[in-house]
Amino acid sequence: MPHIALNTDEPGIRGLLRYRPQTAKPLNELAQVLLFEESTLSRGERELIAAYVSALNQCRFCFSSHAAFAAAQLPEGMALVEQVRADLGAAPVSDKLRALLVIAGAVQESGQKVSEQDVAAAREAGATDLEIHDTVLIAAAFCMYNRYVDGLATIAPDDPAVYATAAERIVTAGYTGAPAEAEHRG
Repeated sequence: MPHIALNTDEPGIRGLLRYRPQTAKPLNELAQVLLFEESTLSRGERELIAAYVSALNQCRFCFSSHAAFAAAQLPEGMALVEQVRADLGAAPVSDKLRALLVIAGAVQESGQKVSEQDVAAAREAGATDLEIHDTVLIAAAFCMYNRYVDGLATIAPDDPAVYATAAERIVTAGYTGAPAEAEHRG
């Protein structure tokens, strides 16, 4: 049960976005830029970064949401998401994506944990400065989203179909165009 009365039964961040639409708009706009708009990283890769950070933060709603969003946009689907979650070192991802996920994992611990070696490894694997920037910002934003969702004890459905349905909307309309204050994040 959420710590505050949300006046909706919508789960996770969706209930919080309905509760405070003034903050929903900029939160959705940030997610739109980071996860949906054009980038040299695919939408699936960026959603995988969000899911990975959410898994590290043990945010069930956000991990389940972004795992579904990533799986819907990656050819390897949920199997890859679960492999990354279980063992990044052994997961079948590109060296560049692995290096970016290492950076995301460092950010999840503390921004100060991102080392020059982490950045150099990402560059050596082909990551651009913009990709490194966006990875750090996605990871930092998801630490915030995860703490927002869990800090107010929002509801996280157990049914994977809930997240799959949300994924259909996000993949099609993004975060500022989807119904329900944009599906979001979390």
